[in-house]
Amino acid sequence: MFTVFNFTFVPWFRAVAPYIHMHRGKTFVVGLVGEAIAAGKLGNIATDLALIQSMGVKIVLVHGFRPQVDEQLAAKGHSARFVHGVRVTDPITLDCAQEAAGQLRYEIEAAFSQGLPNTPMAGATVRVISGNFLTARPKGIIDGVDFMHTGVVRKVDVAGITRSLDVGAMVLLSPFGFSPTGEAFNLSMEEVATSVAVALQADKLIFMTEKPGVRVRPEAPESEDNPIDTEIPLAEAKALMARLPTPEKPDDTGYYLRHCIEACLRGVERSHIIPFAVDGSLLLEIYVHDGIGTMVVDEKLESLREATADDVSGILQLIEPFEQDGTLVKRSRTEIERDVANYSIVEHDGVIFACAALYPYPEAKTGEMAAVTVSPQSQGQGDGEKLLKRIEHRARAMGLTSIFVLTTRTMHWFLKRGFEVVDAEWLPEARKRKYNWDRKSQVLVKKL
Repeated sequence: MFTVFNFTFVPWFRAVAPYIHMHRGKTFVVGLVGEAIAAGKLGNIATDLALIQSMGVKIVLVHGFRPQVDEQLAAKGHSARFVHGVRVTDPITLDCAQEAAGQLRYEIEAAFSQGLPNTPMAGATVRVISGNFLTARPKGIIDGVDFMHTGVVRKVDVAGITRSLDVGAMVLLSPFGFSPTGEAFNLSMEEVATSVAVALQADKLIFMTEKPGVRVRPEAPESEDNPIDTEIPLAEAKALMARLPTPEKPDDTGYYLRHCIEACLRGVERSHIIPFAVDGSLLLEIYVHDGIGTMVVDEKLESLREATADDVSGILQLIEPFEQDGTLVKRSRTEIERDVANYSIVEHDGVIFACAALYPYPEAKTGEMAAVTVSPQSQGQGDGEKLLKRIEHRARAMGLTSIFVLTTRTMHWFLKRGFEVVDAEWLPEARKRKYNWDRKSQVLVKKL
């Protein structure tokens, strides 16, 4: 048993180490729906957040309280009222929201204070700071509906939150804001989390929700291996929202997606939707390559894009050293000019630092990822990861179910990213005829 544990733990720990280094010092805003707490998930979520913080991540936790407020209202014989998905907060509802928020903050702070021996929280010291970090204003009267004590975020106390994070505390925010006159307003967790992430220019906004994620093409049949899209470029997310009806309920596809889009448009590079029902979903999304939920990514067009005829010289200059040392098969300028539309490139300040090409074989529903090259100056900065994601995305858009690579020197890089070694006989017939048996390249396949 001990030997088996070593063989599983050591490779796993080494595999997640790059993500630990990558996220150290970064700021994450986590929006936790009240349903997760009602479902009894708070203990494990608090443990995972404490673990993430211990690895150098600064965390702002924003909790929701939708079911808790509804429960308080039911106990008082008062009905919840929503208009276009927004709660109308009358005086009774405001009292219920304040009671629910107070109870939840107590429960959350208690969860971060546990430290029994032989538990994941043993030895952890998590200081939780709450406060009046949000200034709000009334939502007002819209289409004849007075939302009363329902408000919207007016200002975020960035300096106050930043000071708390810098001393090693975790900041806990309830969906409440206060006016300069001291009036309290009920806010939505989603708006608070988004506003705080934008104000802090956080590195990630993460919603832990009832939904497992989002599918860009809901009409496409789901597969057991890929029921959601794990990564959606911002442009595609916006296009999807334009096709959807206005979301009003948490079950609606666009309910959380619209906030992810807003955050990305306003400077947060990555926004996530992950399921609270999956134990450890935070750890899986942050420290595992493929994650578990949906990530909306603001890919700057000037840095990651498809190649054009103007890029041929830059591609040639990039791949030439790798052709000379035998890492890549030599390609002529004529070949690259002919196939330039197959290439995706990563460009910084007008210089091409990485490239890869996709050659589809539609009859076999697969495609070859070829000419994968990252400049030595930018290796280790994630350009290879970006290109792989882009090629996977292009392949899915073509209806392909897998991609494959031929390599003699970089097999382990692909193995770590979900590829599997297969025999050369697996190759599509058209590609097998061009296979160089003397070169003995390894063939690796990844299912999409």
